[in-house]
Amino acid sequence: MTTITHSAEGHRQGRVLVVDDEAQVRKPISIMLAKDGYEVVEAQDGEEAIEALQSGDNPLMVDTVLCDIRMPNINGKEAIAYFRSQFPGVPIVVMTGYPDVELAVSLMRQGVRDYLIKPVTKEELLSVIRKSVEQHVVLKDQFAV
Repeated sequence: MTTITHSAEGHRQGRVLVVDDEAQVRKPISIMLAKDGYEVVEAQDGEEAIEALQSGDNPLMVDTVLCDIRMPNINGKEAIAYFRSQFPGVPIVVMTGYPDVELAVSLMRQGVRDYLIKPVTKEELLSVIRKSVEQHVVLKDQFAV
């Protein structure tokens, strides 16, 4: 089930899709991002993330995807391939507990913006998400009609 956590009222920085199969990781990150002014959409695996993005007549627009790699159903690599093909302008940040240099290089070549190894400090995560959302907002502004 997808959960949406709204940012502090009147203080929206952007929308972040947090994809992680571990609720004890996903929930605190979502709360922290919401407190920092982001609207957060949660998904517990790649399949749920893809469904959330495709729901309704209009696809859900997000400013950044924060995605784990090892998950059931559709894993992070498969979900990232989908995000890159369907939403090429949306920045993706990987956050995983399994350091893998080859995978990191491969994902960066596919356009992943950052590759974080858990545990990640609050400051590091907020900094990476902030830069990622800002990059997307700048791109959106360039293409606005």
